Order: sequence, then C-alpha cells, then structure tokens
Amino acid sequence: MTPEKDLGRLLASIEPELHPGTYVFCALGDDEPPPGLAVLMLFRESEGVTVVVRAEDARSAELACAFPCEWITLGVGSDLAAVGFLAEIMARLAATSIGANVVSAFRHDHLFVPAGRGGEALAALEDLQRAQPDRG
Repeated sequence: MTPEKDLGRLLASIEPELHPGTYVFCALGDDEPPPGLAVLMLFRESEGVTVVVRAEDARSAELACAFPCEWITLGVGSDLAAVGFLAEIMARLAATSIGANVVSAFRHDHLFVPAGRGGEALAALEDLQRAQPDRG
C-alpha cells in the first residue's frame, strides 16, 4: 500500500473501525511492562514509560492507569508527512465535543476517545467521509 498524502483522498477514504473493549494509558515510571502484558502501544518519555493496554489487562497486572477510552483505527493508509488530515479529523470530533488522543503509526492513525463515546466518534468520522466529493 502506497501511503496517501492528498487531503481530499485521505478524507474520502477514512474507513474508521471501532475496536471492541476499553483501553487505558498507564505510566510505568522507568519500569518495563510486566511479563505477559499485551501492550498495544509503548512510548518512552524522559519521565518514564507509557503503555496503552486493555483495561482488564491493566487491572489484572495491578497497574495505575488513566483515561478509559475506546480505540478507533483510521483504515486509510496515511503518509506520515500528510498535511492537514488529522487537523480535519480532530476538528470534526471537536465539533461534537469529543476529545481524542491520537497515535500515528507507520501505516495508520489511531484515535483513543473517551469510553462511551466511541459510537458517536465513529458516526462523526463516517459523516465526514460521506461528505467528501466523489473522487472515483
């Protein structure tokens, strides 16, 4: 898949997918994740390690966590240097009073929205995609 840079084609091809379950962000200090913990995302900051995991996995591992959220993957393969795409996504969510934590990975962008708001966020993104001119 060739990563897409064109804003119009990106917006017309969002294809958001809401994953089942609730996820949380956990601060581990300088520690590594516990063995066997299924880590969705790991980021090392100067203050320590942050992981994103399923809420039930965090409870089982007795981790202190924050921001119970739902995970949406944007199916379009966006170029890491694409300009304006996430600004449009975030503006649409902001218009519905939904905040999001955005993680851009190599192939896709991922949104973590407050738990209980995933369906609303998904609908807003699908509306944004439908509103784009036919680029067939």
